[in-house]
Amino acid sequence: MKVRAFAESDRQAVIDLWKVCGLTRPWNEPDKDISRKLAIQPELFFVGEFDEKVIASAMAGYDGHRGSVFYLAVLPKYQGSGIGR
Repeated sequence: MKVRAFAESDRQAVIDLWKVCGLTRPWNEPDKDISRKLAIQPELFFVGEFDEKVIASAMAGYDGHRGSVFYLAVLPKYQGSGIGR
C-alpha cells in the first residue's frame, strides 16, 4: 500500500470508502467534511492506495498540543491486515 496526501480526484472514492466502512452519519455530510479539512491542515489528510485504488483513509488534526485521527478507514477486504496501524 502506498500512503499519500489526499487529492481532489480521490473525493468520491474516499466518500464511498467511508460509506462501506459505516463511518457516515445522516447529520454529517462527508463531502462537506472533506471540504472543511481541505481548508484547514489539508496536509494531514491521507489516503492509502493499492493497485491505483483508494483502500484506506486517515484525516488527522493537530491543535498545538494534541493530535487526533478522524475517518480512519480501511476497505473491509483489507481489514485485519495491519493497514490501520
